[in-house]
Amino acid sequence: MNKGSHVVPPRDFDKTMSLKVIGGSSHKEFTKKICDHLGIQETKTQSFKFSNDNRFIIVDEAVRGDDVFVVQTQIKPVNSHIIELLMIVRTLRDASAERITVVLPYFPYSRSDKKDQPRICITSKLITDLLESAGANRILTMQLHSPQVQGFSNIPFDHIIAAPDIVKYLQDNWDLTNYVIVAGDSGAAKMIEPYTDALNLPIAMIDKRRIGNDEKVVIKSVLGEIKNKKVLILDDETLSGGTLIEDAKYLLEAGAEEVDACFVHANLGIGAAENLNNSPIRKFLTTDTIPSSHQGLRNLEVVSVSKRFADFIKRIHENESVKELNDI
Repeated sequence: MNKGSHVVPPRDFDKTMSLKVIGGSSHKEFTKKICDHLGIQETKTQSFKFSNDNRFIIVDEAVRGDDVFVVQTQIKPVNSHIIELLMIVRTLRDASAERITVVLPYFPYSRSDKKDQPRICITSKLITDLLESAGANRILTMQLHSPQVQGFSNIPFDHIIAAPDIVKYLQDNWDLTNYVIVAGDSGAAKMIEPYTDALNLPIAMIDKRRIGNDEKVVIKSVLGEIKNKKVLILDDETLSGGTLIEDAKYLLEAGAEEVDACFVHANLGIGAAENLNNSPIRKFLTTDTIPSSHQGLRNLEVVSVSKRFADFIKRIHENESVKELNDI
């Protein structure tokens, strides 16, 4: 162990600890929804920058001996929100909070999950290290781009899947007659299993190759029957929108009747919304892990997952199992 490193020892926590929730500046609306579901008020904090761009954090309420959950998602400016999160966690640790759980609706740098090129940083591993060093005791997130990121953490790491919320929304609001669920690539094929099982729909998969770092892909074929079918492409996130658009064009050329798209995280980069709005994709479905004001998509339907996060927080606070909360 390096001298001065902060290691959180394993321990049993007292169920009588007070539950508190703090929201970083990235997604205050989501934090409020969580608090409303839990029937509590958000713990008051102040977060601002000085003229030299240095951030300053104040927790305005006592947290000594409390069970505190800090909510922060990835939106621009990403690195600024990470620093703010780390500062909040360290402030809570230094203020003697009994347990600190970092709640990341969308995990930052989740795509940086492996060393597939020489001399690069596995940044998602770095994020877990930084959170632990700052004083976090636990991490809670939704739909990781790569589930192995859980293994990067030395502290408990709970992973929420979005399928239960999205499946229920589709069942209640969409006519799924003649639909086929399509995995955008082999990596997404595993992710869509809960959807196909619960909705009892056929599955297809796009066989593609990703080349380089510019997010361009080459589509080889479609595995499965999509001719004269309505198609719902499912994926964990989209960034530029380019892959989704190429998928949609290919599926339509291959005989699909229409194409819709569902992605858990609307992690849209510059120009992505405009490109998607001008694409042949008929409508879009996503969750509120990222603020909807940052999305700008036409025909967009948003499924709130705040209740699931609140349920996980309640179970964690009461030291109860969370496994069944991922069941459909």
